[in-house]
Amino acid sequence: MTLTFSSSVHRCLRTARGVRLFTASPPAYYENVVVSQPDPAVALITLNRPNALNALNVAHFNDISSALKEADQDSAIGAMVITGSDKAFAAGADIKEMKDKTFAEAYMSNFLANWEVMAKLRKPVIAAVSGYALGGGLELALQADILLAAPSAKLGQPEINLGVIPGGGGTQRLVRLIGKFRTMEMVLTGRIIDAEEAERWGLINRVVREESGVVNAAIKLAKEVASKSRVTVAASKEAVNAASELSLSEGLRLERRLFHGLFATKDQKEGMTAFAEKRKPEWTHS
Repeated sequence: MTLTFSSSVHRCLRTARGVRLFTASPPAYYENVVVSQPDPAVALITLNRPNALNALNVAHFNDISSALKEADQDSAIGAMVITGSDKAFAAGADIKEMKDKTFAEAYMSNFLANWEVMAKLRKPVIAAVSGYALGGGLELALQADILLAAPSAKLGQPEINLGVIPGGGGTQRLVRLIGKFRTMEMVLTGRIIDAEEAERWGLINRVVREESGVVNAAIKLAKEVASKSRVTVAASKEAVNAASELSLSEGLRLERRLFHGLFATKDQKEGMTAFAEKRKPEWTHS
């Protein structure tokens, strides 16, 4: 990683994955993630603990959380992609860090409560999974809004083999995605499924079989999402995510209120006017 400075006020962080532009202040440095910008409106966050197959310890997750929040607050960014290496998206939590914890330590520190950070972001996140996504790694991927997988992906919740259960949302999110019985099978046996089975079960959006790879597919999709009205994208994400927590009548009420509210935006006026005039809309994200 090389930091270079141009003659302008921009500071440019170059990585193997792309280029990130920063205007005003120096870029944040993360020991365990690489942040890049393969498109002006897309942030790419790459997990970077290759010697540990991207196992998630506290320092690693703090870096992931900070990088995601930074991108979410960046007005230039419309969507994010999170990925790992070809061998592992994230092979789970760092067992060496957890093995000696006591109940009191875990309970009083509310251990893993901060793992919900991705689910609370306003902007969409696309997970691009290759290799292992196990335990906490799968739980991290499940918080994304769209999940793409390479043919090499292996997904599972093997915590049963360690004497614990999933603690980062696995039992709850899996039930909502694939139902009770398949979740029970994964959680009670620790069985790891491949990308093809995950696609059949509806655990992922799709398997990316193109030669260009899952990360490029995720970036392309993120660019498409980022090209839309950001106000409308945020409202869409809020409505869809609420469906898993609200009754149907409450969900429909929220959907209508968000729909009605968008008529107060400039982007609604622009979008409908552009449609009537048979031209592309020019969003102001307001």
